[in-house]
Amino acid sequence: MAPIQVKKICCIGAGYVGGPTCAVIALKCPHITVTIVDLNQARVDAWNSPNFELPIYEPGLVDVVREARGRNLFFSTDVDKGIQEADLIFVSVNTPTKKSGVGAGFAADLNYVELATRRIAAVASTSKIVVEKSTVPCRTAESMRTILEANSKPEARFDILSNPEFLAEGTAIDDLFAPDRVLIGSLQTQEGKDACAALTEVYANWVPKERILTVGLWSSELSKLAANAMLAQRISSINALSAICEATGANIDEVAFAVGKDSRMGPKFLKASVGFGGSCFQKDILNLVYLSESLHLPEVAAYWKQVVEMNEYQKRRFSKRVVDTLFNTITGKRIAVLGFAFKADTGDTRESAAITLIKNFQDEKALINIYDPQVVESQIWQDLQEVSPNVSLENIQKQVTIKKSALEACKGAEAIVIATEWKEFRDINWEEVYESMNKPAFVFDGRLLVDSDKLRKIGFKVTSIGRGERV
Repeated sequence: MAPIQVKKICCIGAGYVGGPTCAVIALKCPHITVTIVDLNQARVDAWNSPNFELPIYEPGLVDVVREARGRNLFFSTDVDKGIQEADLIFVSVNTPTKKSGVGAGFAADLNYVELATRRIAAVASTSKIVVEKSTVPCRTAESMRTILEANSKPEARFDILSNPEFLAEGTAIDDLFAPDRVLIGSLQTQEGKDACAALTEVYANWVPKERILTVGLWSSELSKLAANAMLAQRISSINALSAICEATGANIDEVAFAVGKDSRMGPKFLKASVGFGGSCFQKDILNLVYLSESLHLPEVAAYWKQVVEMNEYQKRRFSKRVVDTLFNTITGKRIAVLGFAFKADTGDTRESAAITLIKNFQDEKALINIYDPQVVESQIWQDLQEVSPNVSLENIQKQVTIKKSALEACKGAEAIVIATEWKEFRDINWEEVYESMNKPAFVFDGRLLVDSDKLRKIGFKVTSIGRGERV
């Protein structure tokens, strides 16, 4: 059987992965109709908003949606219609870490994946290619196939592919336009290879074929977890070294630069910080830990778990340094936290280091001003409530205030904590900030963003992560 020609694509899930990915597919493949479906009416309404106030912030995304929406890109809550009409279906739903039950705190919660799979089986009356786009544990496709085969109509057959995303938030559109690689995993049967060829042809509309890698289904699933775990491992490694730098007087930027010049390693992901965040790194490592434990490999599980433990240590260590520097107490002192997103150029706050820092400052009875240029107020309050479930929102708001600008956040503060590397924090009028603060005025740079020497000349007491005070 020859590979089918994909003419209609449905993506289940209009979030950070499904939305940008399928918008770019629509842009690059004007001959393919792409429908992104989601049960969340407010989210779909945002994707369809006439002024393009999209539900997620990603540089370049508005331009993509503006060009393709209404031509061959559509957003809808009619999930069943999307499934029925599609030749190929991406499953791009959330797979958070389980909060209760077996594997709580480590295993991925596949409830949404299963619900989407069951819906496909119930609705589809013709054969479909079903593509895992969500980050899932190894051999999830086997479970999906079992559900589809047990519940499908006689005239419908399903081929399952794994097509993990390797996007970095903040550069997702560039990553989609010119990916390092597109990975497609399939069963090594003729039907599986034909389905793989069909998806390959979709990407080949703009991705060079040598960058489209085709592998076995299980290798593809594991590759996404492996990639994120090894990237996070680099961050935790450089953060561990930053603690040594602070104790010895070394400079972590200089160490990272020297290490990164080694062609075997390169410079990427060697930037010390207050800790990594985002939807993928911690979740995928914990998933790998759970998988290792399930396979009775405790030493492997302990190895990967340490990457997460080092990340948590870095956040605790940075919080403690703020308290220690401010004369061992921040009770009643006002701290300006600049940045709430887990990284610059995104509005995503999942696992953001800022959340942990602010929680630690709350525990120390500090008063906190927060400013972030992209994160909406409702998301900040939601995150702070989740991390302090026993504290009412009313009591949280007695300690925490959300400000409309960096200058406003810093006014009257004893200290500034840079938690996200937004470019605007480097470029603000630091002289004006200094004049508006209580003295001595402290800056704690958790992202190695600002020019420390310049700020010291203004009068600030500056503490930068990974830079010791010894000469």
